[in-house]
Amino acid sequence: MLETRIKEKYDILKQDYTDLTAHVRLEKWKSEVSSFEERMSKADFWSNQKEAKSVNKKLKVVKDRISLFESVKDDYSSVVGLAEIADESSQLEIERMIDSLSVNIGKLQTELLFTDELDSSSAIMTIHPGSGGTESCDWAEMLLRMYMKYFQKMNFKYTIIDNEPAEVAGIKSVSIDIEGEYAYGYLKAEIGVHRLVRVSPFDANGRRHTSFAAVYVLPDIEENVDFELDENELRVDAFRAGGPGGQNVNKVSTAIRITHIPTGLFAKSQTERSQLQNKENAMKVLKAKVYEHFKQIEDEKLSSKLEKKSAIEFGNQIRSYVMYPYKMVKDLRTRHETSDVDSVMDGNIDQFIKEYLILRAKERGGADGAE
Repeated sequence: MLETRIKEKYDILKQDYTDLTAHVRLEKWKSEVSSFEERMSKADFWSNQKEAKSVNKKLKVVKDRISLFESVKDDYSSVVGLAEIADESSQLEIERMIDSLSVNIGKLQTELLFTDELDSSSAIMTIHPGSGGTESCDWAEMLLRMYMKYFQKMNFKYTIIDNEPAEVAGIKSVSIDIEGEYAYGYLKAEIGVHRLVRVSPFDANGRRHTSFAAVYVLPDIEENVDFELDENELRVDAFRAGGPGGQNVNKVSTAIRITHIPTGLFAKSQTERSQLQNKENAMKVLKAKVYEHFKQIEDEKLSSKLEKKSAIEFGNQIRSYVMYPYKMVKDLRTRHETSDVDSVMDGNIDQFIKEYLILRAKERGGADGAE
């Protein structure tokens, strides 16, 4: 017989597992695997490297999903079997199994909320401070640290491709390339203005300040979309990198800015010592920006999204982080909140991301998130 505390966990686990199995489409996933493998078996499959890489990645995503569900199913059977014969000596082991299984069920539940074509893509994130000088620049850097801890927790590989430090403290802007399964699917929940309320460490009078910073996330389209830029429509400028990096960084014009002339969109990279590598990084970001630009026009959503991006200030935030006079982080879209601000700043933002994905699924009608 299970102890009361463990029995409560066990009952929640049973309900979560029942809800999960109601949305699993195992036969559909296996059919997708067969379809991908059939495409890969064709003689000319590798003639198009970009398409081949995309198909290979999609196959891995579906196979991993099937493998995770099979593991969950087996572990659930083990937990149920052990719970039926539980005695005093097995309580801690059962609890450990329940906790571990709950994590995997939660992971699979979240993955089932990813329905957009580009959700499985890697991502490109940029962070910009709002008005407010040093306060906002420092807040932007705090967000950068929070996300880097989240990337590490998720086993995402990340590279800072452009980092412009502010004069006193913090950053003026930063761009990060994030590689990992469903990186864009997770991180798109972070798009918007983030608001901080705290006692300023830069204010000698110890007054409370409100700061803003904007987070933008784009999918890395090179993995899944056949989209190229016309070189005749690009302007490439080389300049000397600023900020930390040693004397050699500043002696040679290794930093690159590429502008897409028709739209005026641009991207830059200055963290690599190689001009060629900086150009490749900047081109990746620019392609994602231009693709998203035209996609938004096609979806007739460009104007509203640009309005959100234009004002990094009060009234446009998606989430508030309050450190004084009380502690609370609250997402204004889902109304989800927590008083454990320190944990959030240590990268534990899963709760906010999952609640946002659930909200999106409900807005789409709920059921389509399970397909």
